[in-house]
Amino acid sequence: MSALLGKKIGMTTVFSADGKLVPVTVVQLGPCVVTQVKTNKTDGYNAIQLGFSEKPVEKLTKPIAGHLKKAGDKGFKVLREFRTHGKRTTVCHQRRRTYCRCRRYR
Repeated sequence: MSALLGKKIGMTTVFSADGKLVPVTVVQLGPCVVTQVKTNKTDGYNAIQLGFSEKPVEKLTKPIAGHLKKAGDKGFKVLREFRTHGKRTTVCHQRRRTYCRCRRYR
């Protein structure tokens, strides 16, 4: 499973190895926090929930604030759930200037 949460910063251009100008999107990744781990035993499927872009707890709705209280005192603007199909999930840090193909997810 590969999943990244980020915020679009803007657009720019870079030169490829053969000298062509290529348009690229600049994305600020992370930090992402694991807010919940769902297991087959408790929820019927395996998944992790990630939070991105901190938000004051006072600006959250009460149900979301209560849900996030277990993960700490922080609130998040974005909460996304990603299914995991194995028993082990690895969360890692990306190096700067990593190039990848992305698709939009809402």
